[in-house]
Formats: sequence, structure tokens, C-alpha cells
Amino acid sequence: AAILGLTAGKHVYVEKPCCHNPHEGELLVAAQKKFDRVCQHGSQRRSYPKNIEAIAKLREGVIGTVRFSRGWYTNNRPTIGKGKAVPVPAGLDWTLWQGPAPEREYHDNYVPYNWHWFWDWGTGECGNNGIHSLDICRWGLDVDCPANVTSAGGRYYFDDDWQTPDTQFVTFDFGDKVIQWEGRSCSPRGMESNNSGFGAAFYGDKGSLVIDGGNYAIYDLKNKEIAKVTGTAADAPHMQNFLDAARANDQSKLNAPIAEGYASVLLCHLANISQRTGRTIHMDTATKRIKDDAEAAKLWAREYRPGWEPKI
Repeated sequence: AAILGLTAGKHVYVEKPCCHNPHEGELLVAAQKKFDRVCQHGSQRRSYPKNIEAIAKLREGVIGTVRFSRGWYTNNRPTIGKGKAVPVPAGLDWTLWQGPAPEREYHDNYVPYNWHWFWDWGTGECGNNGIHSLDICRWGLDVDCPANVTSAGGRYYFDDDWQTPDTQFVTFDFGDKVIQWEGRSCSPRGMESNNSGFGAAFYGDKGSLVIDGGNYAIYDLKNKEIAKVTGTAADAPHMQNFLDAARANDQSKLNAPIAEGYASVLLCHLANISQRTGRTIHMDTATKRIKDDAEAAKLWAREYRPGWEPKI
């Protein structure tokens, strides 16, 4: 939909994750450049005032040299059960809803939300919610493409139709810096001292900094809290940033331009490719492509329904 909008000459705000697979993300970035429209990614935490402040403090060295960042998301999602084929509900155009995905019969546990947990349509919890914390981690560490990605986990809590992991631990190795992401869809206990269900933390040689929603806290090496800053966690500033950039027709004014958004979403896809293949994914950091792994490279794109292949 974002590619179609750009092709039609429209400015586009595209929600996270911006693509179902890396191939589509590459096309989306290329479409923005080709048609020269403003395209903002729905990484709204890049517009939270105190998040911006926290990242600036990181860059200023408030906790020293930072080589490691950790993101997480926890929830207490129930089972989705074993679905059964039923007539498509009135008012739902099932063919259009599936879009480019392979044609499947309608089951009663797909819509409106559980499609997130099926590989045909979703990207699991990593792409659904992990993208937000991973984007903060990547932003704060000022890194781009990882050299190696390793994921472990699975569907542990229920025996149902859920295909993606409900428990996932991913390590992104950037050579001299590391990001770890922990996702627990069915285990709500949070992280850090405040039992946060969502967040991103940075660990330096002079202390640590933890971002939780629109707030952040700074700790010294003895774990003493030396600053606690409370802010707002509203989407409006991100929307306003998009509107201002669109009115000015200036992509450089965006807080989350699509190229940055896709760079973070790519982490989620690489995590899932590692998870699905059961091994570490090695990247050519110059081309941002998987190297020496034909099986993993097949997951770079998807099987498209004839006539729905995206192109620019």
C-alpha cells in the first residue's frame, strides 16, 4: 500500500513494521527515492521529546562508552486455539484482505488480530512490538546493519495454531557493538528495576540508561539512580512531524524517514529468518544481504499471489 501511495505521488505515513519481508522494504526505500515523496515510518518513539533527549545524552557520553544495548517486550497473550474453516464474515473482502499473500481458506482465528502470529501475513512479536525497542537500541548505538544475527526460542506456552515464537531471544552482532532483544508474549514479568514490560537499555563504562515509554532513568556503576526524567508517550508529535515534512516536501525533516525505519525492521526480519532456519545469519554489511546461505536467502522475499507482486 505504501509503494502504491508513493507511485501515485502521495506523501506516505506507513505503520510498523513497514514491510512483510526484506525485499518489500528495499522496494519501499527505492520507491521513496524514485518518486521523491515524504515517507515516514511509524517509529513514533523517535518523536517522544524525552527519548530524543535521552539519546542526545548518550551521544554526549553521559554513561561513557556504550557497546551493549538491550530491548524487550513482554505480555500475557492467551491461546488462539485451533481454528476451523468457516464462511467469510459479511463485510470482509477476504481476497483483498490477503492482498499479495498466497490464497488461504478463511479460519475463525485469523481476524482481527491473530494474523500477526502466522508467517503468511505477520512478523511475530518481534516485528509487531519488538521493532519499537529495537529501533531505539539501534538509534542509541548508532549502528546500521549487523554482521551476525542469532535467534533462539519457539512456541512454548500453548499447543495451538500460533506459528511464530511466543518466546524469542535474539543477538545482533555489529562487530564492536551488540544488541540483544527479548520477547515473551506469554510471560508478563518485565525487566529492570521497575518491572517494565517494554523498554530499551544502554550499558556503558560509566553507568546505564533505561528508556521506558516516554521516560528515562540514568544509573551509575553502583546502580544508584542519578536521574529520573518523566515525559509524555503520545503519537501526536510523530504525526505532526510527518505533516510538517509533507507540507514542506522535505524528507530530511522527518524523525523516522523510511530508510531508517526499514533499517530497524530489517533486524526483525533477520531475527525471524534465523529463528526459522535454526542457525546464525551472516550478513554482508556493505550490501545488507545474507551471505553464503541459499536457504535463508529464500526468506528474503515471499511467495506472491499472481498479479500481486510489488514493483516500482
